[in-house]
Amino acid sequence: MSTVVNPLAVLMPGFVGHTLPEWLEGRLRDGLGGVCLFAANVSSPEQLRALTDAIHAANPRAVVAIDEEGGDVSRLYQAVGSPFPGNAVLGRLDDAPATAAVAARVGAELAAVGVDLTLAPDVDVNADPRNPVIGIRSFGTDPDLVSRHAAAWVGGVQRAGVSACAKHFPGHGDTAQDSHHALPTVDADVDTLRERDLPPFIAAIEAGTATVMTSHIMVPALDPELPATFSRPILEGLLRERLGFTGVIVTDALDMAGASAGRGIPAAAVLALAAGADLLCLGSVNPDEEIGAVAAAIEAAVAGGTLDAARVAEASDRCAALGAAHAARRADASSTLPGFVGADRVRDTFAVDDAARGLLADDRPRAWLRLDPAANMAVGPAPWGPFAAGVAPLASLGPDGDPATLADAVPDGFLAVVVGKDNHRYPWALAAIDAVRRRGDTVVVDMGWPGDEAADVATYGASRLVGEALLELIGH
Repeated sequence: MSTVVNPLAVLMPGFVGHTLPEWLEGRLRDGLGGVCLFAANVSSPEQLRALTDAIHAANPRAVVAIDEEGGDVSRLYQAVGSPFPGNAVLGRLDDAPATAAVAARVGAELAAVGVDLTLAPDVDVNADPRNPVIGIRSFGTDPDLVSRHAAAWVGGVQRAGVSACAKHFPGHGDTAQDSHHALPTVDADVDTLRERDLPPFIAAIEAGTATVMTSHIMVPALDPELPATFSRPILEGLLRERLGFTGVIVTDALDMAGASAGRGIPAAAVLALAAGADLLCLGSVNPDEEIGAVAAAIEAAVAGGTLDAARVAEASDRCAALGAAHAARRADASSTLPGFVGADRVRDTFAVDDAARGLLADDRPRAWLRLDPAANMAVGPAPWGPFAAGVAPLASLGPDGDPATLADAVPDGFLAVVVGKDNHRYPWALAAIDAVRRRGDTVVVDMGWPGDEAADVATYGASRLVGEALLELIGH
């Protein structure tokens, strides 16, 4: 094992731009462990390949990562909407080979543009229907189902030469808060965690996932003092020793409030390393000065004895080994793009109530109406659903709009089709739905994780592909 500590070797920052900045190129030449790409770094496949080539030219062992989950969370397709179905749709389809095929296509597209690691799949069991950040990113609510598809997704993407990242350990599904903005707590006991949340991670590990991502959540049954990202009992005791994971532990972004609120990114980086994390995802916008501050904090912690130099060396060795493996296989990336599930199979996963089926059987024009909740930070701003697939709504409504305007936009004789995401979460959306229903025949579509109300049609996803399937169901 290496004995020289280079704090840059465990850092994976993000930046804004379509070309590699000189300062970041310099950090890569000095041994920066990786770069995390986001939508702000992507304009076309050709541009993205040029960018990843530049990163790898500066440091062939640098790990280039991206959040491409194959559904609503898509960086490759954030500008136009994702052509992939998403995890919840795949879980409802419950065809493991189909899940593997989607993952293989995601992997092939990423390999073609020089990406090494996709921060996917999300293997959280969505135990709380109020979950604001997981929801349709999960394969479902049943641990066995989620485990089957976690293993299939890992196998599919890694057969394409791109490393998988099972997230968010030890399970972010039973929360009603978003760790981008807060520090959620999972209050389940150890037996519940063992039976519900851990099986998909075990399945992903058995399938050979190269990496596992930590979550910025409190799990008092496992560690009453620190969030999972900073918890040695969770990362070393549970993930390493009990579950036997030997790959790279990646942190969720340390710029999230669940990690750095009240302490800052440099201190969060030191805590994560001390707990057992290897590759530190710093965030989406990390300027050179911030990278320097994080590196200095790690060096100071080593010098002061609060962080073991051997721990940093171990983390850097794991990151370097992952990067070296990708450097060796990069030249062998296939240009063949495998097929995957189409809109017809996606349509069959929709939950459609009998009243809606009756209304949709009536051959009359449709009035498409859009509810516009703010996108969560994991998804980001992106075209979604039928609106990514070419539908122009007659009217749209956001949180500050007047519900009556949505109803007033429906012409006489038209069937109103109100489309939103997680409709039950938003009083303004429920008021708008009520107003449109009072006006006349209405079909309400929820393209998020549906609640007990405000969904005649539930699609469990809002990618462009799911939108195309919805168009097939609804008609124009």
